[in-house]
Amino acid sequence: MTTPDPTAVLDALAIELPSWAFGNSGTRFKVFGTPGTPRTIQEKIADAATVHRLTGLAPAVALHIPWDLVDDFAALVRYAEDQGVKLGTVNSNTFQDDDYKFGSLTHTDKLVRQKAIDHHIRCLEIMTETGSQDLKVWLADGTNYPGQGDIRGRQDRLAESLAAIYQHVGEQQRLVLEYKFFEPAFYVTDVPDWGTSYAHTVALGERAAVCLDTGHHAPGTNIEFIVAQLLRLGKLGSFDFNSRFYADDDLIVGAADPFQLFRIMFEVIRGGGLAAGSDLALMLDQCHNVEAKIPGQIRSVLNVQEMTLRAALVDTSALTVAQESGDVLGANEIFMDAFYTDVRPRLEAWREDRGLPAAPMRAYGESGYQERIETDRVGGTQTSWGA
Repeated sequence: MTTPDPTAVLDALAIELPSWAFGNSGTRFKVFGTPGTPRTIQEKIADAATVHRLTGLAPAVALHIPWDLVDDFAALVRYAEDQGVKLGTVNSNTFQDDDYKFGSLTHTDKLVRQKAIDHHIRCLEIMTETGSQDLKVWLADGTNYPGQGDIRGRQDRLAESLAAIYQHVGEQQRLVLEYKFFEPAFYVTDVPDWGTSYAHTVALGERAAVCLDTGHHAPGTNIEFIVAQLLRLGKLGSFDFNSRFYADDDLIVGAADPFQLFRIMFEVIRGGGLAAGSDLALMLDQCHNVEAKIPGQIRSVLNVQEMTLRAALVDTSALTVAQESGDVLGANEIFMDAFYTDVRPRLEAWREDRGLPAAPMRAYGESGYQERIETDRVGGTQTSWGA
């Protein structure tokens, strides 16, 4: 049935912001610096909290370890709470150490594998300190040339390593395994698709699930089918939202294909991903290379919100009738009518009802926050990839 009040689905929408989106980023060729970029994790959290204050959509900040290591995570939790947000997903990093040149959890050297395992165990300990639910594992492991590595052997070692980590996952914690079909490994990536991630997480147990990054698919992949299937199987743990024109572009979600985002959010709603009791975690994973970082995050969460509301407008009762009667064009028309609906006035009213600015992007520009951080954050080392 169509939701009686489609805007009600918005109250269930919460999107984690990645700490690294507020640091400097770029391409393989250049990392660009910008005035006001955070120098510490505390400044990243302050910027993320600004997004939440203006949108009401981003109550948590995801950490990346070791980029966001601090001596006292309890103090960091208190700082985040004072800012009006909490600490969310902990992302591991086994792709920026020389030891991991030929793999981490799949490496042939047992000592290297143990080092990677120990890193993930430390991440789980940090999760206990921060109250975080998810340990997100993304691996750069793979090979570039046929014959370079034993494909089956690497999968065996991966399963063994993940099992060693999983033993330390707490009752209130999860391990979510991300996949990516290529880069930086180009011949074989050890977790290249949802099927591989699904197979490993099923073998691990109930506290393991799949993380879907919307940019991590081959061109033409029907991502909403994957969403529907994983929700149906109870194994979709989390999203990394971004947008792509060619590969893992990490652009603002919805920038390349708003209709795809609409179709994805329809399946999220259809599959109960926003229902009461759902543990599906939504997060952005983007790098703002040329656009301003805080407005980039504001625009991103607003894009998800808009497509979520449009998806909630689909008349599912009429759609079912059309589908079951074989009315191909009628069913498509019902679907497209919802997509083409201008929901911006409803969203403005939703924000005003909650004491939020009707136009968050404009409100940020008028707030003076950007000018203040550019004045205050002079000196020190700006955060970037690896820090």
